[in-house]
Amino acid sequence: MRPKWIIVLVVGLLLAGCTGGGGNGSAGGRIILRFQSLAWQEESVTANKELVKEWNATHPDVEVEYVQGSWDSVHDQLLTSFEGGEAPDIIHDASDDLADFAYGGYLADLRDLLPARLKSDVPQRSWETATFGDGIYGVPFLQEPRVIVANATWLKKAGVRIPTPEHPWSWPEFRAITRRLSGDGKYGVAWPLKEPVSATLNLSLSAGGELFHRGADGKVAVRFDAADQVVPRTIHDQADVDHSASPTTLGSGGSDTLPGFFGGKYAMVPLGFSYRQQIVQQAPKGFDWQVLPAPAGADGLAQGVSPQTLSIAADSPHKKEAAAFIDFLLRPENMVRLALGDWMLPTGTEALKDPALHTAKDGWATGAALASHLRPAPAQSVRGYPEWKDKVATPAFQEYYSGAIGLGELRKRLVRDGNLVLARYQR
Repeated sequence: MRPKWIIVLVVGLLLAGCTGGGGNGSAGGRIILRFQSLAWQEESVTANKELVKEWNATHPDVEVEYVQGSWDSVHDQLLTSFEGGEAPDIIHDASDDLADFAYGGYLADLRDLLPARLKSDVPQRSWETATFGDGIYGVPFLQEPRVIVANATWLKKAGVRIPTPEHPWSWPEFRAITRRLSGDGKYGVAWPLKEPVSATLNLSLSAGGELFHRGADGKVAVRFDAADQVVPRTIHDQADVDHSASPTTLGSGGSDTLPGFFGGKYAMVPLGFSYRQQIVQQAPKGFDWQVLPAPAGADGLAQGVSPQTLSIAADSPHKKEAAAFIDFLLRPENMVRLALGDWMLPTGTEALKDPALHTAKDGWATGAALASHLRPAPAQSVRGYPEWKDKVATPAFQEYYSGAIGLGELRKRLVRDGNLVLARYQR
């Protein structure tokens, strides 16, 4: 029986090779590239799939297969696929998830693969979000500022000054206005802080906060200075001193706050820019809302972002073809399509000029005005950041915002416990 099984096995393997299988490689003389996308909103998935179809129609020798991934599990899924030699050729992720993959040798250095057009179109501050050591390991293409979504009727009735990107609120003014808007079981603001770390750190750039400091030896240490305290103290005082921030939303995600916002329970909700799509879809008829810039501090409207990125697996046998597809996907007109589909901002200078991104409708113009103020997130290149965030910073901020611990204990945990975690990654 053994020779028959061997024959069957050999024939099966030959047939699998002829069909191209599910792995990276080629079939019938065609190169096959696997593109794992994390698009999830209907408009975004449609835009990505349409662009893949357009590429395939004009590139018969290089076929791109669309693979659907998920933001919820992408880090662990990619790690497993890298270690198993099954990683997709083209990888959609976020820049703050790339550090360990880049330093681990799983991603290709793109410096010699990308065309000059794309290199010059994306600003240097965006390239910095995907630069680790001397290499560039992702192309930043979509970015999302944090904004304040406000009940326009409520703010107008209260007679408060409406901020603009040219004349934003300061953090003290923001706190005072939320006090003014609160009372009778209603709150001036609802902070959705189920994931408190990125929101706190990225907004803290406006006050000059950095938290992570790299020494002359290249090692990173955590400090919690006065500038780092401005944003967390504002949120803490709104929730625990002024009672102008809803205590029940501190453990909620952004979507969880929308029913209360529509129901008139909160005047404002700080959210990522893309949440506007959900608001358009879910807001009751006649509900009047507007997009406001986040408050400004000593460094103006600066805030950190972790752009969405496109990377190439180090093990991909077709890196040049993968880079050509990325270049196609991120042509200015295509980058605009992706940005509109995801309700986010493109990083590309040419794409950002598109009139569709500068309309007053749905707050596009306010978001576009913030683009030049976006900076790499403070934790962007810090090895060990995911563990520091999960084990130290998230529980510490959650307890501080809920009033369970004070500022001194928050500082001790972030700095003492945090540096112990980072030290293990910097030996």
